[in-house]
Amino acid sequence: MPRRLNRTLHAFSACALALCLSGCIGTWGIAPQTKTLQANTLSTDEAIQQAASDAHWPDQQWWHAYADPQLDHWIALALAGSPSLAMAAARVRQARAMAGIAESAEQLQGNGQAALKRHNWPEDQFYGPGALSGANTWDNQAALGLSYALDLWGRERNTSEQAVDQVHVSVAEARQAQLELQHNVVRAYIQLSLHFAQRDIVKAELAQQQQILALAQRRLDAGIGTHFEVSQAEAPLPEIHRQLDSLDEAIALARNQLAALAGKGPGEGAQLQRPSLALAAPLKLPSTLPAELVGQRPDVVASRWQVAAQARGIDVAHAGFFPNVDLVGSLGFMATGGGALAFLTGRKFNYTVGPAVTLPVFDGGRLRAQLGAASAGYDMAVARYNQNVVDALKGVSDQLIRRESMEAQAHFAAESVAAAQKTYDIATVAFKRGLTDYLNVLNAQTLLFRQQQVQQQVQAARLVAHADLVTALGGGLQAGRDVPDEQRQAAPKTPATLAILNPRRGRAE
Repeated sequence: MPRRLNRTLHAFSACALALCLSGCIGTWGIAPQTKTLQANTLSTDEAIQQAASDAHWPDQQWWHAYADPQLDHWIALALAGSPSLAMAAARVRQARAMAGIAESAEQLQGNGQAALKRHNWPEDQFYGPGALSGANTWDNQAALGLSYALDLWGRERNTSEQAVDQVHVSVAEARQAQLELQHNVVRAYIQLSLHFAQRDIVKAELAQQQQILALAQRRLDAGIGTHFEVSQAEAPLPEIHRQLDSLDEAIALARNQLAALAGKGPGEGAQLQRPSLALAAPLKLPSTLPAELVGQRPDVVASRWQVAAQARGIDVAHAGFFPNVDLVGSLGFMATGGGALAFLTGRKFNYTVGPAVTLPVFDGGRLRAQLGAASAGYDMAVARYNQNVVDALKGVSDQLIRRESMEAQAHFAAESVAAAQKTYDIATVAFKRGLTDYLNVLNAQTLLFRQQQVQQQVQAARLVAHADLVTALGGGLQAGRDVPDEQRQAAPKTPATLAILNPRRGRAE
């Protein structure tokens, strides 16, 4: 019994010595300095407070609000064939594979090796191999090596968790790529619709200008007009034709852009017909902004998982200050001499088993630098998350203000078009009756088409503002189902054993 107690004391003393030696390398207060921003502490403006009363999130297929089947079809094409989404999916698979590599380090490791060698021994009367001098024998061995990391300080476990967190990051980033693709397709489609509307206006301008030219010519032939009036009516025609050609070019380029976003060739884009966009009831907002916004936008969710991954990185760096203990062993056969397979007999069997301990003593500051880098990485991830939260709330407020403004501008633009149309109609009738000259007709016509173009631009901006607001809210992707909890994002504290071994840890760097 005393002998057994003595062995136990020796083992305990060895462990205590190892810990003391490890304690020679101290953290000395290296720790994160940045805290995550609580979204509920951010104050909201009047635009958000008024819109939040509706309490609703965007639908996942939010573009259906535009009621355009062709748009639905092209977004489906983009989601199925976009190279950017394929790259995002590949990054997710890569992150999962890397997580599998990290998790494998927690399992029992085994590797086998075997060597069958024919050995010719040298003949040397002074330094020869004795009885084997000049002989030819088999020099064979086979072994199975085993190792298992005890992971006393959580190094392997935290490395695995960090890799899994990176998988969550890549998944959220893939959602963000999907949302951005949908947003870009919708914006390009709205731009295509605007070009068609502008072309209609210019085409109508051309038709009316040709009518005015014909009227001026008839007045000249009747002896009540002048050549100057005919020249004035002819002068705008080349510029109108140029504008038509420019809009045809813009339509072709917009089609090419949509085809590229969908991962298709220009030939596919050439088949696009004129959009038939309409916007139903305005998008409603959830009443729980800004708290739920943190869990809905994919970019914010990705930054939250990045914070969690960096927190695990600090744990990994902390574990480096402690001894690493692995259980290692081997099973094998070996023999020199005998037949080719004679070494596989029981008498040739051997094994080894026992712990393998590695501990840091002097490393030139490497471990402290690694911990400092991990802490700084956590601070950067937290700062990026805080900035994303602030930008997300700002984006929602900006788009709400734009939406409200676009509604008012659309009303005023419609009034302006109606007034300009009335002025143009009066000027045309007066010109036909000889009560006014052509210059008044030209001015009224110019004002009308300018107001019509403004109206179409306001309508397009209104449609874009809807898409921008949906994107600012996260696009209905429901990323909030996959977010880390607050505890997982919190900066890890120095292990209690480190605190005991390093009384100077509170000193600032």
